[in-house]
Amino acid sequence: MGLSEDIVRVALQERELVLSRLDAQTAWELGSRLRTMAVERGLAVVIDVRRFGQPLFYTALSGTTPDNVEWVRRKCNVVARFHCSSYAIGLRDKSKNETVYESQGLSLVDYATHGGSFPLTVEGAGVVGSVTVSGLPQRADHELVVEALCAMLGRDYATLRLPAE
Repeated sequence: MGLSEDIVRVALQERELVLSRLDAQTAWELGSRLRTMAVERGLAVVIDVRRFGQPLFYTALSGTTPDNVEWVRRKCNVVARFHCSSYAIGLRDKSKNETVYESQGLSLVDYATHGGSFPLTVEGAGVVGSVTVSGLPQRADHELVVEALCAMLGRDYATLRLPAE
């Protein structure tokens, strides 16, 4: 499977993974689920769940560095700007052989179009925040978030996961 298949599947994920609300409890449940998954799998990741402008859950597991914190910030900025996943924007730019600087004039210091930040959409309200993971290869960061959202929303991850590479 290739770039175009991932673009289509990510768009489906973004349409299907919608929350009924995003409050402190919801963020705690999502962040805790991601943390548990990461600890059980021995992953060194930073996890951030936020409403735009308001951090609601944050953890940095053993083995992460300040660089992961910066990646989270830059990926979150992409979701806040475009209201879609950082991976989707990266795939779009890759399909055009561009960077976010070339396509939008945005600084690469502040925007990272690498997988791992996913929009948190609330039914009836739209995109209100993001959930971000940093520490794995970008496709794996993205998929960890999707897997956790599927589990939290009672969705079948097998039907929404990215195709095998």
